[in-house]
Amino acid sequence: MIDLHAHIDLYPDPSSIARRCGELGIWVLSVTNTPSAWEQTAALGSGLPRIRTALGLHPQLARERKHELPIFRQMICKTKYVGEVGLDGAIECKPFWGDQVEVFTAILEVWSEVGGRVLSIHSRRAASEVLAILRRFPLAGVPVLHWFTGTHKELRDAIELGCWFSVGPAMLRSAKSMEQVAMMPMDRILTESDGPFGQQDGRPLHPWDVETTHSALAHIWRVTSEEVTAILRRNLSRLGASVTWAPPSGP
Repeated sequence: MIDLHAHIDLYPDPSSIARRCGELGIWVLSVTNTPSAWEQTAALGSGLPRIRTALGLHPQLARERKHELPIFRQMICKTKYVGEVGLDGAIECKPFWGDQVEVFTAILEVWSEVGGRVLSIHSRRAASEVLAILRRFPLAGVPVLHWFTGTHKELRDAIELGCWFSVGPAMLRSAKSMEQVAMMPMDRILTESDGPFGQQDGRPLHPWDVETTHSALAHIWRVTSEEVTAILRRNLSRLGASVTWAPPSGP
């Protein structure tokens, strides 16, 4: 199983979630919402080689946490993963839109200096704006649009730009999302939970819940669930290779 976007540090008992992921052999990208949370969150994956920790500053926290931007530069040599970052165009986030743009731009500027990062990106109601800024920083790394909800045109633009996509159980409940996933390149899709924010049947999703996406992807791609697993593993290896990092060998 692969969970390319989970907030492990925000579960009530994050240590137990990390241990369970280790027991199940799940590949997890553990994203953070603030730079100051990275060190403690990274410690959750200590001794668990399939958990990677991303350095993030969530767009919804841009105004109150932009003073933490210098931490990104300090962490350049510590991680090849960035997330959760991006822009949020929801009504409640519009009052600090300028702060969001400032933060997202500054983050991409930092990573453009070293390149080769995986970028887990939030683009709710702001896909066109996110893509416009990404075009300015082609060396920042490989953008992975998490839980993409843009228009078909924005999706086509994202595909043309070379974006990847992470999709999860909560996203695949929507007919529109199923249609969009069918439009996404099969070799640029990975699974995510977005737990504990992603929910299903009124409960928070966990990284191991990504397995429930396999049947939906099998239906969309017209392959077996076993073939879905193989495709996702190949995609993870390709993504790792694209940022000069490969997952440890193993089943």
